[in-house]
Amino acid sequence: MKSAILSEQKVQSHYDEIADVYDQRYDHRDRGKQYYDHIAQAVLDQIETGGELLDIGCGTGLFIRRYLKYGGHVTGIDISSGMIKRAIHLFSSVDFLVGNAEYLPFSDNSFDSISSLLAFSYLTKPEKTLKDCLRVLKPGGRIAVCTLGRNVFTSSLPAFFIIGEKMRIRRVGVGKFTEHYYSAQEMEEIFIAAGYTNISISRCSFAHFTLADPIFSLAKRVEPFIEEKIPYLAYNLIASGQKPE
Repeated sequence: MKSAILSEQKVQSHYDEIADVYDQRYDHRDRGKQYYDHIAQAVLDQIETGGELLDIGCGTGLFIRRYLKYGGHVTGIDISSGMIKRAIHLFSSVDFLVGNAEYLPFSDNSFDSISSLLAFSYLTKPEKTLKDCLRVLKPGGRIAVCTLGRNVFTSSLPAFFIIGEKMRIRRVGVGKFTEHYYSAQEMEEIFIAAGYTNISISRCSFAHFTLADPIFSLAKRVEPFIEEKIPYLAYNLIASGQKPE
């Protein structure tokens, strides 16, 4: 219990610290924007647009901006007050709050859809989060999660992040966190255990934004082939499920 609290505090402190540079990673640089656009579209393909959305780990609102192009209303929740402050400044029509994904402060059957991008790996109790998401979803509503999957590339990331923390590198995600990179089977099992139906698990994004050109451009060209034929090499898992009617 104590270790989980310490991990949560460390994640919160890290994202408070880098809130002012977060968008530079995924929205202001060409490779980061292409990468984020790709995973955001993969999530959008799994949920209904134009309704009531809850975005968990919303950060500064990168996914929210893409969702609102289709209309609807969004509520964003994030553990980092620094990220929420920036999001409030950017989106006047969105309801934001600082909170923990394991204790969602919403009534039953509140949302048509739930999204979560690049936050699920930080959760210390993912099963509890998914069960609470099921509670606040309307019957028939869907949740879609994008998280780093376990493969030969992501297996080296924890060591890199630990070194980066010791070197005091101020970059998004760099630090010694208790992140968990999931296999497709793990994600399917916790979705089933939480009570979801019509579960879909896929992999996406071979062209990771950390790749330098021309490697990134080459990876982008072969990305559709990798995702279809050799999905294990893709970086992210897209997991989705539906609340029974």
